[in-house]
Amino acid sequence: MAELESPEVMPKVINFLSSLLQHVAESNDVTSRLETQRISVFHGLTRPTISIQSYLERIFKYANCSPSCFIVAYVYLDRFTQKQPLLPINSFNVHRLLITSVLVSAKFMDDMYYNNAFYAKVGGITTKEMNFLEVDFLFGLGFQLNVTPTTFYTYCSYLQREMLLQSPLHLVETPLNLGRPLKLHCCFNEDDSTHQKQLAV
Repeated sequence: MAELESPEVMPKVINFLSSLLQHVAESNDVTSRLETQRISVFHGLTRPTISIQSYLERIFKYANCSPSCFIVAYVYLDRFTQKQPLLPINSFNVHRLLITSVLVSAKFMDDMYYNNAFYAKVGGITTKEMNFLEVDFLFGLGFQLNVTPTTFYTYCSYLQREMLLQSPLHLVETPLNLGRPLKLHCCFNEDDSTHQKQLAV
């Protein structure tokens, strides 16, 4: 999947990831009106004025982490939403989850990385808040940071396929369940390395 990490392709990966996260956040914003969601340290009081795409491009520009960190950050976000079903990604928490997932992936993946103060500056938050977010994110993941080559390849393949198709996102392919509201997120089953379009309920 080296072609996904090339300098020409990375901006497309950033664009697709931001589009995917935008779709998930907007879907979960609608769901939040139907049911109560837990508020966490990742939630802002208001929606940030910077778009998800601009924010992710800013992180990409200044973090100088390896391209694989963005794929691993995507894996971490997916794991987080699976392990924390009461904290779905929405417009109030997506930016903080993004900066934190990239920070954690850079620390885990790269030999050299910037400190929390630098990431806080890039993310527009305080160093103290960045430290809290990192700890909360790690506990939310259950400290499961290892990403096997098979899992990495699965996520890369999914992103590559979606980028090639350049079709609208179709994350939900199940009949409507009117009995209870659903929280949307895209997830993979790391045990059998197959992509499952799934809803956390």
